[in-house]
Amino acid sequence: MINKPIDKIDLNDLEQLKINAVSEGKTIEYKQQLPTNSDGDRKEFLADISSFANASGGDLIFGIAEENGSPKSIDGVEIENIDEEIRKYENIIRDGVEPRIIFATHSVNISDKKFIIIFRINKSWIGPHRVIYKGHDKFYSRNSSGKYALDTNELKIAFNLSQTLTEQINKFKIERIAQIIANNFPLPLYDGGKIVLHLIPLESFSPNYSIDLNPIVSNPAKLKPIYCSGWSHRINLEGVLSYSGGRNDKSHSYVQLYRNGIIEAVEGLILSTEREKKIIPSLTYELELLKSLAEFLNLAKEIGINMPIVIFLTLAGVKDWEMGVDRSKFWFDEYYKIDKDILQLPETIIESYDTEPRNILRPMFDLIWNACGYKRSYNFDEAGNWVAK
Repeated sequence: MINKPIDKIDLNDLEQLKINAVSEGKTIEYKQQLPTNSDGDRKEFLADISSFANASGGDLIFGIAEENGSPKSIDGVEIENIDEEIRKYENIIRDGVEPRIIFATHSVNISDKKFIIIFRINKSWIGPHRVIYKGHDKFYSRNSSGKYALDTNELKIAFNLSQTLTEQINKFKIERIAQIIANNFPLPLYDGGKIVLHLIPLESFSPNYSIDLNPIVSNPAKLKPIYCSGWSHRINLEGVLSYSGGRNDKSHSYVQLYRNGIIEAVEGLILSTEREKKIIPSLTYELELLKSLAEFLNLAKEIGINMPIVIFLTLAGVKDWEMGVDRSKFWFDEYYKIDKDILQLPETIIESYDTEPRNILRPMFDLIWNACGYKRSYNFDEAGNWVAK
């Protein structure tokens, strides 16, 4: 794999592959021509793509001729409409591999209508993936010699690893919520209900995986807690902690960036016991979560965390709270108080940084409104557009 963000790769980077005789292997493969429309070529293409996802990820590069596995010449592929061509192969990947994989594409124009096309496939944490194109039902992986079909024992191991990862994620989330319920925080927080947001990258559970914390330590403005205007930060055993100021030596909001890329954000002012009534401010909490999730995803992208990321939203200490709305406008819904102390909402798996925060959180917001007796969050219209004022 070329050690550079895919959208930054240029002709010089490709020339370096040839100069340094970077051989094909587990994370890179060269092809002189794009697949034709024949079934055989498309199956081969999907086998290559899925093999990267089932192994360590990598770059599949078209337009480079190889000799004995090393780049021989950077010729490019002649293409009339590059955008249309890329869309065609992206659709082949989406329809021909199950479950869907996460990948990116990039083209480098080398002369006139000649292009190098790069498919970058992330290592998958939700595999194994199989090729399903026209009845071709096989699983592939890769080693230093290239792709190969997985045998029964390897498939069993791959499925077990996927199951183990799911268990690890749920275990982490459950343990952290238990600590929050027990008021075991990194620092004293206001009393009352808590809004808890977890962003858990699947790659965080890879052995020895860690992120570079220096960009955050040197610029803590990037790690802003939910619902605050000013905050401090400090390095701790777990990673970097940002927290808001408050009264009586207590904070109302913090965000912990763990060394393995997990983000935990806890807010305690919106639902604090200092409120006169146990009413959830329906506009405020949704707006603040939307803003914060956008900031957290931007941060994760900037520090190089790969998708997918699992998002969990939990409300703790909310028994007998009700949704704050103008009931004269919602007389058609039967409202009531939340009958559970902990609302643990179903997780959402994010596969792309292009996903809008409102599309991630709106189904969760709907469930919170459901818990209060309302049909959905009325801060959105039925099409999912934010309409609150």
